[in-house]
Order: sequence, then structure tokens, then C-alpha cells
Amino acid sequence: MKNRIKELREQKGMTQEQLGRLIGTSRQAVNAIETEKFEPSIWIAYDIAQVFGCAIEEIFLFEESTKKSRAERSRGGL
Repeated sequence: MKNRIKELREQKGMTQEQLGRLIGTSRQAVNAIETEKFEPSIWIAYDIAQVFGCAIEEIFLFEESTKKSRAERSRGGL
């Protein structure tokens, strides 16, 4: 799913490593989420939203994603 993490992180002058420390994960995990290689758990998404002071929906752009969600893949794309 598309997201605005990099944009918001850079606005705060924050590195991936700093964000990772704040949300209890690694720089590599933050990078994977930013580049849409990994979809975060709801808890990590919530923690990211708390860091940036906004709603999850303002960070993660569900309607713009061209990738199939895990749920769609498990249903065979129905």
C-alpha cells in the first residue's frame, strides 16, 4: 500500500533509524514499509501515526494501491 512516511519523516528532519527507534523496529523495517515491500501491522501503523501526530488514513493511502492486499491474494483475487 502506498504511504507518505518518507515525506512526513523528512518534514520532521528524521532518519529511518530515528523513526525505527521511536516505533520499536529497525531502520530496515522502516525502509521496507516506505518502499511498499512490507505492509506494517496495525500496531506499527498506529505507532507511526502517533509519531507524526495524524490519523493512520493520512499516512497510508489504501485507495491508491495497485498491489493486491494479503486478504485479496489469499482469496485468489476475487
